[in-house]
Amino acid sequence: MNLHEYQAKSLFARYGIPVPNGQVVESVSAAIRAVESLGGTRWVVKAQVHAGGRGKVGGVQLVNNVQETARAAEDLLSRRLVTKQTDASGLPIHKLLIESAQNISQELYLSVVTDRKKERITFMSSAAGGMDIEEVAETTPEQIFTITVHPACGLQDYHGRLLGFALGMNKAQVQELTAIMQGLYRLCIENDTSLVELNPLIIMDDGGLLALDAKINVDDNALSRQKELASWRDPTQEDPEEYKASQHDLNYIRLNGNIGCMVNGAGLAMATMDLVQLHGGAPANFLDVGGGATAERVTEAFKLILSSSEIRAILVNIFGGIVRCDLIAEGIIAAMKEVDISIPVIVRLEGTNVDQGKKMLAESGFDLIIANDLTDAAQKAVASARNN
Repeated sequence: MNLHEYQAKSLFARYGIPVPNGQVVESVSAAIRAVESLGGTRWVVKAQVHAGGRGKVGGVQLVNNVQETARAAEDLLSRRLVTKQTDASGLPIHKLLIESAQNISQELYLSVVTDRKKERITFMSSAAGGMDIEEVAETTPEQIFTITVHPACGLQDYHGRLLGFALGMNKAQVQELTAIMQGLYRLCIENDTSLVELNPLIIMDDGGLLALDAKINVDDNALSRQKELASWRDPTQEDPEEYKASQHDLNYIRLNGNIGCMVNGAGLAMATMDLVQLHGGAPANFLDVGGGATAERVTEAFKLILSSSEIRAILVNIFGGIVRCDLIAEGIIAAMKEVDISIPVIVRLEGTNVDQGKKMLAESGFDLIIANDLTDAAQKAVASARNN
């Protein structure tokens, strides 16, 4: 789950990480009040969307007076922001973060990620801040410095010194960086983050450090114990179908084909889509109903698939390991009774009680196409989509 910049910075402040003075607003009048409250002569108006590259497409605007602030707020709140990290329709802007402008001496990059291969928390930093870190990694990898933290001893002060001196900081800045890293480490551990990114972390004219931007990704699997962070979720920044799927513990990603796929298990789902493609079809989605598929989940899965008007056939491919095939068949029949389905449905079952499950489907009274194996299912789905 992604957090907005203003949400991430509120967490930063809790852990002693310096951030600019700012206010979150939802209207032009509130933006004007914000700059008057913040004082000064220059401010930054920042669109709050779950996408990077905002500054390159007008999502971050520097303003010098109240009139410019009003124009920037009206412009941003009246449109969707399209960046290289969004689709063509972009993301809606419902909130703006108004901050005092800063005098920047140098921009740095700093992030904390979960290295799943090493099973460690890793700090990454570079003197090439404010840029796409992927581009830096590809063109000048020697500019990226990493520190891996052993969980038994945690982050130590010498880690901060190693990173600070590698970035060319003076003694005072190294001490400040070390304190920021300690705060980030505690933030990651206590909030189950998978990524925390400061790009840029700036050195100001007076030599102090400041987190000018903030990005936090929270591990979805930990939201059950991160109640506050879960309440910060912004569904308007997510695909509506994918968000609805998450409410029913379904893993769903919309694609561009016309054959809806309902599968249990991510690996089996990938194999199913590959076979559909191999036999000349195009999958319309990735949809994993999970090992513990229930009638309710199967029903919601059908609804999700049918939310697309492009669907010409549905392929259900279930391996009954954790859940018996007869229970899966029961769920499919219940879903067919509730959801009005007028397109071909191809079903392939395998596993425990498979014969009983197939018999239940055959005697259900619904016009289901039963497949013998995965290849047969893919071929029948592609043929059905072409003929429908």
